[in-house]
Amino acid sequence: MMESMKSSLEILFGSTAAKLLLYLFHHGEAYATGAGKDLEITQSAVQRQLEKLETTGLLISKLAGRTRMYAFNPKAPGTSELKALVEVYYKGMSIRERERMFPTRRRPRRQGKPVKGR
Repeated sequence: MMESMKSSLEILFGSTAAKLLLYLFHHGEAYATGAGKDLEITQSAVQRQLEKLETTGLLISKLAGRTRMYAFNPKAPGTSELKALVEVYYKGMSIRERERMFPTRRRPRRQGKPVKGR
C-alpha cells in the first residue's frame, strides 16, 4: 500500500482491520483462514477482527458448509460510505501492490468437488 494511504487507513482502523477491509473490497467476501494466509496475519487475529467488524454491523457472515464467510453488510448505515472510502485507498494502490496483497482467490472447496490436475 502507498505509505501515506497505509498510514491513513491504519490510523483510522488499525493495521489488521485496514488490510481486511481492502481484502473484502477486492474479493467481495472472505473467510478467516484464506484472508490470514493471503495477508500473512495469524488466523486468530483475523478472526478477532472479523468478529469485531461484524459486531459493529459493518460486516455480515454466513456459513458455507463449516466455513464462516464474511462480507460488507449492505443494510447497515454507513456501509456504502465505508466502501467508498476503502475504494479510494484501493484505487490508489499500484497493480504491483494489489498483486502482492491479493495473490490468489481463496475460497472453500465444495465438498466432493474434484481437484484439477488429479
